[in-house]
Amino acid sequence: MLAERIKAVKPSATLEITAKAKVLRGQGRDIIGFGAGEPDFDTPEHIKKAAYRAIDEGFVYYTPTVGIPELREAIAEKLNVENKIQCSAENIIVTPGAKQALYEAIMVLVNPGEEVLIPSPYWVSYLPMVQLASGKPVFIPTGVDGEFKLGAEQILERITDKTKLLILNSPCNPTGAVLGREDIKAIADICRDKSIHIISDEIYEYIIYNGKEHVSIGSFPDMEDLTITINGFSKAYSMTGWRLGYASAREDILKAMQRLQAHSVSHPTSFVQKAGFVALTSPESKAQIEKMVRAFDERRKIITERLIEIPEVKCSKPDGTFYVFANFSAYEEDSFRLAEYLLEKAGVACVPGEAFGEECRGYLRLSYALSMEKITEGVERIKRALKNYEVKR
Repeated sequence: MLAERIKAVKPSATLEITAKAKVLRGQGRDIIGFGAGEPDFDTPEHIKKAAYRAIDEGFVYYTPTVGIPELREAIAEKLNVENKIQCSAENIIVTPGAKQALYEAIMVLVNPGEEVLIPSPYWVSYLPMVQLASGKPVFIPTGVDGEFKLGAEQILERITDKTKLLILNSPCNPTGAVLGREDIKAIADICRDKSIHIISDEIYEYIIYNGKEHVSIGSFPDMEDLTITINGFSKAYSMTGWRLGYASAREDILKAMQRLQAHSVSHPTSFVQKAGFVALTSPESKAQIEKMVRAFDERRKIITERLIEIPEVKCSKPDGTFYVFANFSAYEEDSFRLAEYLLEKAGVACVPGEAFGEECRGYLRLSYALSMEKITEGVERIKRALKNYEVKR
């Protein structure tokens, strides 16, 4: 018999749709995948060479649980300079992916029955992580008819004496929403006043458009002790398969995460950490990121323009990430059914909106981390397939 704690945890919808697309491709079907949560760019050569060099030099053994010292120092320097978060290397833990850092932070902070505030739409893994910690998720709908922006008053309405934690994600997966400085300051003021911890998932910080500013909530006065800042190398440096992330937290939280990591995954892969150090400190990396974001920006414009050409489909340009969150509810409110239809009939893989929250019925998340040609062809396939799908009146 399986443990009760795992029974409520559903499979990842994003991984499921990707797996189904792979099966169909294996059967000879031409599938265009809008489901991927990863850049379509290769890891930059200078980063790969750093890993090769580390392997050649025999850097293949255990490292400290919290990560190699030079990488922790580089991360702390980055957070101080770029994010204005006051921290030292002693506040940094390096993890096998940002997802592991999120999991560890939730596990060491949340007691059974304590409430975790989750703005919705939300990344698919937040809910299962809270469930595994025996916490109680409290969702904060950010308005699927608006700009998906979290407001301070929405948080206040849901705070109880059991509230322990708020999960903040800006830029946001799946909506691409980016919170402004005043929005984040208002959230910081509430959490400081109520002594609520914040996990700030900032994995998409560099993938931002329209001159928007990325603001770290941990940079506000007296917030460094309440905030666990999570980030990683997957999105910015096209290193999804390398599995390298990190967290910045006050000492007691970090020590607890260290214990959990020591007894589960030990530490991130040794030579991957060396590659991460080069990714973070090399001037070449910045140029590669800027090139990638320019390409995403062009694709962002094209995919939104093409989607709104489809009758009854609503879609606004996101300010960050590489996703659009489009409203297809005029055709079908069951987004799982619609995604299955488009995969089977159009050969297009999209992620159902309901995977990101129950109020996201009728929405689909489409990644534009694929070529312009595939974006254009994929949206055209959706348009043709929906001509045979009755619009609800």
